[in-house]
Amino acid sequence: MAESFGVDAERYDRTRPHYPDAMVTRIVAGSPGPDVLDVGCGTGIEARQFQAAGCKVLGVDPDARMADFARHEGLEVEVSTFETWDPAGRDFDAVIAGQAWHWVDPVAGAAKAAQVLRPGGRLAVFWNASHTPPDLAEAIAAVYRRIMPDAPIFQRALSDSDAYAALSAKAADGIRQAGAFGEVERWRFDWERPYTRDEWLDLLPTTGVHTRLPAATLQEVLAGVGAAVDAVGGGFTMRYAAVVVTAVRGAS
Repeated sequence: MAESFGVDAERYDRTRPHYPDAMVTRIVAGSPGPDVLDVGCGTGIEARQFQAAGCKVLGVDPDARMADFARHEGLEVEVSTFETWDPAGRDFDAVIAGQAWHWVDPVAGAAKAAQVLRPGGRLAVFWNASHTPPDLAEAIAAVYRRIMPDAPIFQRALSDSDAYAALSAKAADGIRQAGAFGEVERWRFDWERPYTRDEWLDLLPTTGVHTRLPAATLQEVLAGVGAAVDAVGGGFTMRYAAVVVTAVRGAS
């Protein structure tokens, strides 16, 4: 699935949420310099935020379509999985991964990050966890129960925080097992974004399993979700939590 997101890179870049400026500022302030490696950079959403904060960013992504889009947006990108990527002797002040570290082996990825980080460099992996308003979440879950009864992940009105708590724990364990970092920290930055019905339906096909649904099934899902959003007034406010797992590379 990791390489299915490039099916419509322009839509992905246009609709996917950015990250709160406070998160970017804290990661930059906690790094020894401006050289950043962005693992799984995708279309460059977070990379451009770090560039705007004064960083020099190199992206690595396995999907050539996403990499091409990011290059057109001014980002230098190399196409590779992180585990097989050749740093060619380069090192960095920070290694970041936005909405991507769960596609990387948590131990091998942390070890690779330690390999390319300068002493005192920071590894920071992060996700936007969404919290849909409860009534809307239940109405949307009912849509999936009707259309996709064999997809149990959609059968209950779960918050993204349930999934990302597990991903964060796995990332933290991998960093510890790599043995090259200091204490693992977890940071959280809460923020909100209002969505109209059309904005949400524009974003939905870029997420998770939706990127691989048959066209007819996807259209049925979008119609059902659209009706659910219409029923709550044609729009809603999504509460997000940007969750960060981070640690500093030791001196040795």
